[in-house]
Amino acid sequence: MATIALLGTGLLGSGMAENLLQKGHTVRVWNRTRDKATPLSAKGAQIADDPASCVRGASRVHLVLTSDDAVDAVIEALRPALSPTVAVYDHSTNLPQRVKERVARLRKEGVRYVSAPVFMSPRNAREASGMILVSGDALECAEHQSVLAEMTGKALYVGARDDLAAFHKISGNGLLIGLMGLVGDLVSMGRAQGLEPAEVLSLYEQWNPATSIAYFGRTVANAGSKPATFELQMARKDVGLMLESAQGQQLCALPAVAAAMDAAIGEGRARQDYAVFARGDR
Repeated sequence: MATIALLGTGLLGSGMAENLLQKGHTVRVWNRTRDKATPLSAKGAQIADDPASCVRGASRVHLVLTSDDAVDAVIEALRPALSPTVAVYDHSTNLPQRVKERVARLRKEGVRYVSAPVFMSPRNAREASGMILVSGDALECAEHQSVLAEMTGKALYVGARDDLAAFHKISGNGLLIGLMGLVGDLVSMGRAQGLEPAEVLSLYEQWNPATSIAYFGRTVANAGSKPATFELQMARKDVGLMLESAQGQQLCALPAVAAAMDAAIGEGRARQDYAVFARGDR
């Protein structure tokens, strides 16, 4: 069993700590607000007073923090006690450019910093399910995947760019946030039409558009290479029907889509394929 340091004990970090404790590891935790870390002591975690004391003697370090600024500040604070052979796995959601700069800077300074963002809920973290992403040198990442495998159902290598895992994380979150906003709009439309949410969503028990996301991606990526199959003006007509069906219900995503469509149509792009518009070509 290993001694593992985990810094950042919000919902996700606490779930990770619980999972590691259940596996028999010695887990030392730190959080800027100590009260958020204290409940883990009852489950066997050691509470550290500062980042340096948290990582001293640890065989690996995990960060689950709120922002790039917090990551930089915590790494700076823990470095005096960090062994040069110990990897620092950063599970925070970060800006890819900041990750690229951080990897390059810390590599020169002898710190083994690894961007390893996650697609996990707190429950996933406790149950060691979900997915962790890693990118960078393939041989190094193979080592990291084997270490991270016990924390998740899948540790996925996504490519050689140091910032690629960070990009895929915010890209994936964008898809999830967008889909949730659109589903919320559908529920609001249904409410206006006297339908319960279960009735609105019953269609998707039989038809799963998520299976077509890769196809939609290829369509958007290759848009414009062939004649239009779904003109922007027709897509705008359909969005108009959606807005009218909502009968004044507050919507999350569709009004913004409609406004962007109107601007593009005003620029003379009505006959353009909707996929070209969706790609953001100007």
